[in-house]
Amino acid sequence: MKIVIQKFGGTSLATPEVRAKAAQKIINAKKSGYSPVVVVSAMGRNGAPYATDTLISLAKDICPETYPREVDLLMSCGEIISCVIMVCTLKSKGYDAIALTGGQAGIITDNHFGNAAILRVEPNRILKYIESGKIPVVAGFQGITEDGDITTLGWGGSDTTATALGRALSASFVEIYTDVDGIMTADPRLVPNASVLQHVSYTEVFQMADQGAKVIHPKAVEIAMSSNIPIVIKNTNGNSPGTIISSYYEKDYTQTKTESPEWVVTGITHVLDRTQITIEGLNQDKENQILSKLAYNDISIDLINIFPQEMVFTISEKDAEKAKTILEESKLKYSMINNCSKISAVGNRMRGVPGVMSRIIKALTKEGIEVLQTADSHTTISCLIKGEDTVKAVMALHEEFELYKR
Repeated sequence: MKIVIQKFGGTSLATPEVRAKAAQKIINAKKSGYSPVVVVSAMGRNGAPYATDTLISLAKDICPETYPREVDLLMSCGEIISCVIMVCTLKSKGYDAIALTGGQAGIITDNHFGNAAILRVEPNRILKYIESGKIPVVAGFQGITEDGDITTLGWGGSDTTATALGRALSASFVEIYTDVDGIMTADPRLVPNASVLQHVSYTEVFQMADQGAKVIHPKAVEIAMSSNIPIVIKNTNGNSPGTIISSYYEKDYTQTKTESPEWVVTGITHVLDRTQITIEGLNQDKENQILSKLAYNDISIDLINIFPQEMVFTISEKDAEKAKTILEESKLKYSMINNCSKISAVGNRMRGVPGVMSRIIKALTKEGIEVLQTADSHTTISCLIKGEDTVKAVMALHEEFELYKR
């Protein structure tokens, strides 16, 4: 039995026309000899009566205080609606399908409401439906606890549902359908000549997602990587081959290896709304104390450089006021720069290649862009810049590494 997981985002379900295209992708997989298992996100955006944002607003209008268990129950409704609508669409075309909540699909989670972790997937019920010829349509973004409470999986949870099911069902591959042709070398809204990447490794796309690209959630990539299941990012509205994410650069789903392309950098990503904080006059005890206080207050640190008696790091701008209060209460000498952006060059082939950082700094300096901070790893080099230089910086690095030729 060849199983394929096909996940459709909200934009792939929003209208009857696009739902018909999504249904045809499922039917095509069935005709090609695969047993499709479909995962759907909530359809619609705030204002539509069935949209998740609308349902949350309805509850908050009555009671501004949130109750995590009840909010998760409410938030699960959007995906369930999408399930039923997709099942009806498939049945109208002569294909037997059945709608399943995350819990009915066997997705068991912890009780961390709003951002639950999947403990395990029990696939027997889905396998039974597949063997009987039905197409299971599963509500993404949700699961159920051991005690029977409905939970949600946090941002990108439907992607996580898809790859978790792929691992549990030993799927041949996972298809993620969205409104773009695949993973691109940079955000096309910033770089008009950004190109679609045909193949990327798990490590590269994990880094790209972690550094700001929004095509797929890092947790979903991690699950697929653990079981070596290829992910394919595709456009519901077209027939482009999309982007294959796998252990190797491949030309198809058959694990046929090809030569890795001679590109040092795979893509350029960016994260907006960062705040840089510099703290002076520190010793090791004070460093540990302030880092502990920030962590205790759920303030996540990104770029960090520690020097004798000085520490420089970045946080999300939304946490800046909270961090300011902590620093002032600790009577520390500090400075802040708001409205920064983190620009990152990502690529497996940077490992051990000299001069990449130099090229990045030169390209940015040539455009008159001040670099406030840098950080690097084997596969990523990041620079902190002023927010107003974001577009210019992304375009400069995209041009420097000739990513428009990919």
